[in-house]
Formats: sequence, C-alpha cells, structure tokens
Amino acid sequence: MSTPKNHGKPVTNADVNKVKDLANINTPTRVIGIKIGRSESSVYKIASDNNISLKPTNQSPYNRTKK
Repeated sequence: MSTPKNHGKPVTNADVNKVKDLANINTPTRVIGIKIGRSESSVYKIASDNNISLKPTNQSPYNRTKK
C-alpha cells in the first residue's frame, strides 16, 4: 500500500473543515481519508481531536409498516 499524499504533514484547518463537512453527509471514513489525502486512522484522530462524530445518522429501515 502506498503512503497518503499528506503523510507526515501537519493537519490544517482546511483538513478539519473538510472532515467535518464530509462526516455531516455520512461519508465513510475511508473515503474521507482518500479525499483529504490521509489514512483512515488519521481521519479518526482528526475527528477525535475536534469532537467530530463519524457515526452515521439514524436512518429508518425500509418497509417497516404494519399490515
């Protein structure tokens, strides 16, 4: 596996804002990492340090009406 393009570089405010925006629209963590050029574990660290929740929002299940 190759190293991400931003490996070893400090986290910028733009990175934090991008993680926050992508997390709000339920983007998977791995995809966030690819978009900002960092590893998945780095995305978890950025989210943890900045109180950003990576958990998906609750979605109602399909076709759950009683008959």
